[in-house]
Amino acid sequence: MPASATLRSVPLLDLRPIHEPIRAEILASLTRVVDSQRFILGEDVALLEQELAAYCQVEHAVTCGSGSDALFLALLAAGVRHGDRVATTPFTFFASAGAIVRAGAVPVFVDIDPATYNMDPRQLEESARRVPRIKAVMPVHLYGGAADMDPILDIARRREWKVIGDAAQSIGAEYKGRGVAAFGDVNCFSFFPTKNLGGMGEGGLLTTSDAATAKRLAGLRVHGSHVRYYHEEVGINSRLDTLQAAILRVKLKHLRAWTGQRQANARQYGELLGAGTPLVALPQPAVYQTGHVYNQFVVRCAQRDALRAYLTDHGVGSEVYYPLPLHQQSCFQDLGYLAGDFPISEKAAREVLALPVYPGLSRDDLTYVAELLTKFQG
Repeated sequence: MPASATLRSVPLLDLRPIHEPIRAEILASLTRVVDSQRFILGEDVALLEQELAAYCQVEHAVTCGSGSDALFLALLAAGVRHGDRVATTPFTFFASAGAIVRAGAVPVFVDIDPATYNMDPRQLEESARRVPRIKAVMPVHLYGGAADMDPILDIARRREWKVIGDAAQSIGAEYKGRGVAAFGDVNCFSFFPTKNLGGMGEGGLLTTSDAATAKRLAGLRVHGSHVRYYHEEVGINSRLDTLQAAILRVKLKHLRAWTGQRQANARQYGELLGAGTPLVALPQPAVYQTGHVYNQFVVRCAQRDALRAYLTDHGVGSEVYYPLPLHQQSCFQDLGYLAGDFPISEKAAREVLALPVYPGLSRDDLTYVAELLTKFQG
């Protein structure tokens, strides 16, 4: 295509359709916090935690500084210590395994289901038989779709493991009609700006239905303290800023509508493309993923890099989540894993590509992307 040709621009993500309609409300909330002079653990933090607990249909919600910190805090509260092992998948964002290492534990990688990209319970059972000293399992609800929790929970209960859900991309996602926060001991969420409920900076959340766990998490995020200057254990400094809490409270009121738009956009891709094209396969949520929230809309293509270049040339944004599985990252080479150890994860890393799905996409935008996928020749 000539460089001078006019292209339709469809970015991977555009936050303006989300922020512009609520700009005045956000600014008013920030002004309220500035006037209150309470910038750390202010009133908006407490109110946000109450509202998020209700949204996630759990008893307790504890905010923190980031989704990565949420995972780390959950591991500390679970009693994971130096030398313990924690099972998770190698096909996820780095923070999943990074938090395990920060806690002094060792990641035990478990391959994924090729359809959902989430932990394969059959592979988890095999790891349970083969690997000693597993203390916890961290299933990841990737891209906005729930992991298969019933068999994972069954395996964990039989071995008295803690279950920590990495739901950073999946706030509002459902498993068999129930929110993912209902499954496991603690679930961890991220408010990174690109998430379905994103702040204007970093932020994280832990949910639990156990009061004692919630109390401990609330102390761990403040250096292990419940009474100022008195410390029951060593925690970290990971408090959600009140300014971020105020922003998130405004945005939370719109989250169901935005999620509905993401789901509608995913359906429209399906209507426009059917099951996909000869070269591009569309996502096919599992039956148990009754509420996929599409933080990412991920297609598969054996010629992924060529497809991405083709889309870029035609003004369409895309991203690879994730190009190198964790067991092949240089910082985890001492774990002893080799290429080929997790073939489903490795194949996914070569083939996945995330397409625009954010609220605010027009029917014309979706049609344009679908037409490009149909025309792609490899």
